[in-house]
Amino acid sequence: MKRSKDFIFILTVVMIFTACTNQPGSKKDTEDTTTPSKERVRTILLNKEEISRSVEYSSTLEAFEEIHLAPASPGKIETIHVEVSDRVRKGDLVITMDDAQLIQSKIQLNNLEVEKSRLEELSKTGSIAQQQIDQLNTQYESVRENVEFLAENIHLIAPFNGIVSGRYFESGEIYSGTPTTAAGKAAIVTIIQIDKLKTIASISEKYFPNIRKGMEATIKVDVYPDLEFTGKVLRVHPTINPQTRTFDVEILIDNPSDRLRPGMFVRVILDIDKTEVLILPSIAILKMQGSNVRYLFVAENNKAKRIEVTTGKRFDDKVEVISDELNIGDAVIVSGQARLLDGMEITVVQ
Repeated sequence: MKRSKDFIFILTVVMIFTACTNQPGSKKDTEDTTTPSKERVRTILLNKEEISRSVEYSSTLEAFEEIHLAPASPGKIETIHVEVSDRVRKGDLVITMDDAQLIQSKIQLNNLEVEKSRLEELSKTGSIAQQQIDQLNTQYESVRENVEFLAENIHLIAPFNGIVSGRYFESGEIYSGTPTTAAGKAAIVTIIQIDKLKTIASISEKYFPNIRKGMEATIKVDVYPDLEFTGKVLRVHPTINPQTRTFDVEILIDNPSDRLRPGMFVRVILDIDKTEVLILPSIAILKMQGSNVRYLFVAENNKAKRIEVTTGKRFDDKVEVISDELNIGDAVIVSGQARLLDGMEITVVQ
């Protein structure tokens, strides 16, 4: 009997509690009828900015000047005064050739000078034919020119300030005149100029009207990822390659610190022209997961409007955006956009 009374009491309490919670105006009822809160966002006004349109091409650094130093004719090498990596200055003696042939030619020239003087005295008395004098003068001039030629090729000097990049013989060997360098040229040593360098970039023919002598170029080198170097267009080749539809542009790069060296891989960046484009902070652009579709939101009539865009050139934390649906003055959402859906109501916070 007691258990029955306890059960009836508990059942009555449960019924009363249920009735109270289902009354109009109860807490649960109030929560169900509350209007959802609007997403709070921040916006910026879309505007145009002037930028430089640029193109980038890969290339390789070359020495500004390179000479394969060798005498004009084969002969014995007396002394090579430099080693690979030695620095030379313009006018420094680099190679001394054996002078035996020069000495012999000088002796021959002296003998001809004596004979020439003797014949000139005889010609005054008319005791020698003019033809004989003319023949001797011709022989004398030939030997004299040969002496001058040999003298120039005995002492080989550096034609510019540079560094020795190759040595192909040893002192005392015979220079034969056969090709010894990678370029297929005959040389005893090779000297390159590296205090300034050049690179040749093959540019698409459509930019031919935009490239001019003297315009600046930005040079980036993988060896120095945090550095940029400045170059200038030295020469624009006048013809278009019909196979590649490109033309060559030579660019000069000053290299006083010798950080750059011939053979380095570089990227050449040339500013083609200036134009006005729509620029936004990159955080305003969203990417659809699993695709390359990019989009942003614009605040319009207190609602978020979704617009697909194409991105262009990047400028640090900003990016160029391209879309026919965007207009100057649009309020682009730059904060809170990750939680938005197209048409969702928003509150713009300053």
